Amino acid sequence: MTDIGNDTAGILLAEEEDLVPRQQSLIERLPPAARDRVKAYGEEQSYQLGETLFRHGDHHDGIVIIESGLIRSFYTAPSGREITLAYWLPGNFVGGPDVFGGGVHMWTAVAARRSVVTRLPGAGLRDLAREVPDLALGIIDALVFKARCYSSLAQMLGTRSLTQRLAQVLLHLAHTYGFEEDEAGRGITIAAAFTHAEIANLIGGTRQWVTISLNRLQKAGVLSQKRGLLVIRRIDLLSSAASATEE
Repeated sequence: MTDIGNDTAGILLAEEEDLVPRQQSLIERLPPAARDRVKAYGEEQSYQLGETLFRHGDHHDGIVIIESGLIRSFYTAPSGREITLAYWLPGNFVGGPDVFGGGVHMWTAVAARRSVVTRLPGAGLRDLAREVPDLALGIIDALVFKARCYSSLAQMLGTRSLTQRLAQVLLHLAHTYGFEEDEAGRGITIAAAFTHAEIANLIGGTRQWVTISLNRLQKAGVLSQKRGLLVIRRIDLLSSAASATEE
């Protein structure tokens, strides 16, 4: 994957782009003295591509703030099928909703590229939030944002067809990674290689269905596929597919 645009919080199934604006770090938004206090409490950790931060069912202990890199959060059903909540960019945290600890994790989080995070253990985080009110407000704001993301995911899965979800994710990828191939605007290249399986996990489909659907869109002239990248040829048709009332 290449660098993601600076105006998004990450890649997720959302109906509107303004749902996922880039998030300022819980730590970096704090005044200097408060920032130093939180950093002194937290523990910086590094993860290589594919390493696990925590697993679904693990004991919950605090939150993990993403400082650099990209973190994928997802759920794996007993059948082995996965659904991806999002690929999160720096500024977000993973590990909610029990930010102060207790219970078990509802999602698994892994590094989608080499990442640096700050782990804030739950044991003293409640007291730290009392000591640093701006941190408490930041956590509340972040939880509100997460709730909107969960709500959007549920709405999209419950009310949109697979075809609509695929079109919406492709539009989001074009907005996030896209650049015009030439001055004539004859295509928007999505400058990041997402596999068909990764796209399937984002929309709640299967890899085979995504492969068939992308091939169908290519035959219709909506997009082309080259060297593992997607080029959107007809953004207007893709937008129509995303907002269509039925498949």
